[in-house]
Amino acid sequence: MNRSVSKGRVLAMGAILVLLLAIYLYNLYDLQIIKGEEYAHAAEEITEKDVAVTAARGAILDRYGRVLVSNKECYNLSIDTDKLFASDDPNGTLLQLVELVEQYGDTYTDDLPITREPPFEYDPNMTAIQRTMLEAYFERHRDGLPSDSPSAVELLSYMRSRYEIDNSYSAEDMRTIAGLRYSINVRYAIPTADYVFVQDASMKLTTSIMEQKLAGIQVSRSYVRDYGTEYAAHLLGYVGLMTQEEYEKYSLYNYAVNAVVGKDGVEYAFENYLHGKDGKMREYRNASGTILGTVYLEEPEPGNNIYLTLDITLQEQVERILDNGIEILMRERRLEKASEEAEGNWNFKDGYWEISGAAACVVDVKTGAPLAIASWPTYDGTNVIEKYAELLEMPNAPLFNRALMGAYAPGSSFKPCTAMAALSTGLINSEFRVKCDGIFAKYAADGYAPECWIWRASSNPNEHLTHGELNITEALLHSCNYFFYTVGDKLGIDALEQYARKFGLGEYTGIELTEARGNMSNQRNHADYTGTEWRQGDTLQAAIGQSDSIFTPLQLAEYCAAVANSGHRHSASILGEVRSFDYSESLYTREAQELSTVDSPDYNWYVVHEGMRLVANSPLNDNVSKHFVDLPNSRRAAAKTGTAQKGENIVNDAIFICYAPYDDPEVALAIVVERGKAGANCAFMARQILDAYFNIKSYTDTSEPEMALLK
Repeated sequence: MNRSVSKGRVLAMGAILVLLLAIYLYNLYDLQIIKGEEYAHAAEEITEKDVAVTAARGAILDRYGRVLVSNKECYNLSIDTDKLFASDDPNGTLLQLVELVEQYGDTYTDDLPITREPPFEYDPNMTAIQRTMLEAYFERHRDGLPSDSPSAVELLSYMRSRYEIDNSYSAEDMRTIAGLRYSINVRYAIPTADYVFVQDASMKLTTSIMEQKLAGIQVSRSYVRDYGTEYAAHLLGYVGLMTQEEYEKYSLYNYAVNAVVGKDGVEYAFENYLHGKDGKMREYRNASGTILGTVYLEEPEPGNNIYLTLDITLQEQVERILDNGIEILMRERRLEKASEEAEGNWNFKDGYWEISGAAACVVDVKTGAPLAIASWPTYDGTNVIEKYAELLEMPNAPLFNRALMGAYAPGSSFKPCTAMAALSTGLINSEFRVKCDGIFAKYAADGYAPECWIWRASSNPNEHLTHGELNITEALLHSCNYFFYTVGDKLGIDALEQYARKFGLGEYTGIELTEARGNMSNQRNHADYTGTEWRQGDTLQAAIGQSDSIFTPLQLAEYCAAVANSGHRHSASILGEVRSFDYSESLYTREAQELSTVDSPDYNWYVVHEGMRLVANSPLNDNVSKHFVDLPNSRRAAAKTGTAQKGENIVNDAIFICYAPYDDPEVALAIVVERGKAGANCAFMARQILDAYFNIKSYTDTSEPEMALLK
């Protein structure tokens, strides 16, 4: 059955359609005719802004051109405060941004040094720049704050009011919003870098923020350091934004307030080469913020590239050898402890028998150039900033560069210096002989009678041993304290100090990185180190590498190289070459620099070299020679052990120096192990390092064939 549509319904539908059409036409007329010109001008409104263009930082390479540190392009998220605070709910937008950042695993910048959860307190580990920023904030907002030094709770209460943070937010969310508002606001109180909300933002985060069109968020391109190796962390250093003090320094060189500068290591030492010159660019944007075009007003000039004298392949091997060697020594130490405790003979204090640190340095004998500098424990340089606070709390201070900053008594490794001082002054010759009596009794009447190490070496406590009659070569082989007490007593501390300094002991090495100077025992500052007056017994102890003599591992390596080099001590400069940003021009090339010379006839050097050769090769010194006797003649080594006393019930430090090949020295090295017990314990690591050096030398890495070996 058909049903007809009433005429009234048809008329009603028609009326509705006519009304809708009329509304549509009116809005179209209003948009295009009445307000069309206004909207057209707004759409066509173009703003221009001059922005700094950060210059790429120069790369760091090893001696063969292998890239250690370079740059990678990244995206930073910043906040346009004008647009953010013009929006309806800026605090809600900030909280939404934080939630997105945390969702994608990125990190955002929060400079407020207050704990993230109640009870709110100031962070006891706040950095120097955080403290400076906080004090500047206090000064700027003094009129509104309840006191000159408000508590963390009082400061947050002030911020809740100042930044209109609604009471509906939880305490944690309030702290989050306050932290971001503070981070933005504090930069008006102190000349520091522009606020970057997220540095090196992930693509997922960037895309998500752009899709949601959150108010006031801008994306800009920048650079972050990209590490090509996890090794050499103590040497390469790291970069970061300038502190107030750094800004005062670098502003003289026209650095931008948001410049990234070297903070430590090579990054800091060669800042003048690595830092480029920023440019300037003019951006044109439409009303919606879309970039329509850019024009460079000043082209940025990238930083120069620097080549170090390091061989990163050798560096890697040395760090691994050191780490594995410490593990082996500690395993043996634990077994020894268990055995001695079972017999009731363990006397070492808790905490004073474990190995707490170590270092190994390898240098070129002919030029003094460092080839590898390792410190243990170490850390991963690729994430040092993120884990800095954690590293500060770790045992044995992994951030401490023991190779350059650690200073240790050299023990018997100093005896070649004593020998050369006595030979060079003509006090003794190769025929001079001393009968070891075990106890040096010359000053016994004054209550001082030091013993040779062998005197109590017998397993029978009622039996005492001596070395018999020795010449200088034999004294070095057996490391006879009695012989060197005798020589040191004749020589005197002034002459001994003079020759030690010629060998670079207690002197800066010439490396451009921060290093300790150490100290060669002397009468002038003895009281400063020991609190006691100088006595003749101190001369005897200095002659065997004790007293208050302390040297860095790098100094010991360069000293060993000078001995191998018959007295020619070279600078330990680590800078091999500087090339322009495009590698087309060499701006600086390293040349060997002689810092001092120990002048002495070849026959004097021969007896010392021979003594050190016997240390590494004589069956009479099996605890060392067993690690070296199978070396081919072309790699034959010379060495000297050192055992430095630390005090009663504390395990001695172990020192080992050596060079090779004996006939034509190329490489010298020094190893120091804190509480390593005896220098001979380091011999197996020294052998492994020599093997690594010669094996690496036997092949050529041509990953960058256009970059030649740096001498």
